[in-house]
Amino acid sequence: MHPDLAYTRRGTPGAPPLVLLHGIGHRRQAWDPVLDDLARDYDVIAPDLSGFGESPAFAGGVRYSMENACEHMLSQFERWGVSKPHVVGNSLGGAIALELGSRGLVSSVTALSPAGFFGPVNRFQALLPLLLMRLSALLTPARLLQRLAADLRGRRAIGAILYARPERHDADHTYGDSLALKHATAFERTAKEGVVYRFDRQVPVPTTVAWGTKDRLLPYAQAAVAKSRLPQARHEPLPGCGHVPMADDPELVLRLIRQTAV
Repeated sequence: MHPDLAYTRRGTPGAPPLVLLHGIGHRRQAWDPVLDDLARDYDVIAPDLSGFGESPAFAGGVRYSMENACEHMLSQFERWGVSKPHVVGNSLGGAIALELGSRGLVSSVTALSPAGFFGPVNRFQALLPLLLMRLSALLTPARLLQRLAADLRGRRAIGAILYARPERHDADHTYGDSLALKHATAFERTAKEGVVYRFDRQVPVPTTVAWGTKDRLLPYAQAAVAKSRLPQARHEPLPGCGHVPMADDPELVLRLIRQTAV
């Protein structure tokens, strides 16, 4: 039995359900720049993935495989009282969204810089900065992280890998992100699975794959790989956006979601 996820739910009951999935080491607040706008049209649920944010990790012997992740999300759909929701995911969350779509468990998929399209070399180019960010968060005392987040230059340094415009976040959000990475109990187990993960399934539901042109973690060149493996999907660039585009250009992200989740 997998643990239940912590989540935020907003919107009108009876509206189309929309689930938002964040990336590795992140938390559900990554969706704050678009959450309220989406809540006008959808029943929006933004969970912390297992072992991230406020959600407990899988039991020690349980793998962070995509099969387990999909089974877990399906159990949460049932808990939330939704069936075949629209799903939007970023990075790890984008990969989970595509996996759910490939199994016919959701109504549509919007994947923002999804994991699973790197080659044998650039998968390590992605994991190395992630591991360095994790190590830095682990070794830096929380009080110092808070001080860094209070300074504009500190916020830019903390968010440079994930965002093209990290200065758009205030001190509290940046500090919260840093603590989420510091306390992410499933980080290493998830990263271990990510080293060998590759997405190569077909997705039989409406799908949009969008990629930040300034993505420093999963570079924009991987968008071409995604297009070759998912020729039936809609593929869109996110000009000027980094790896986590919701804060870099919320209006563009909102437009793509609404065009897909219909």
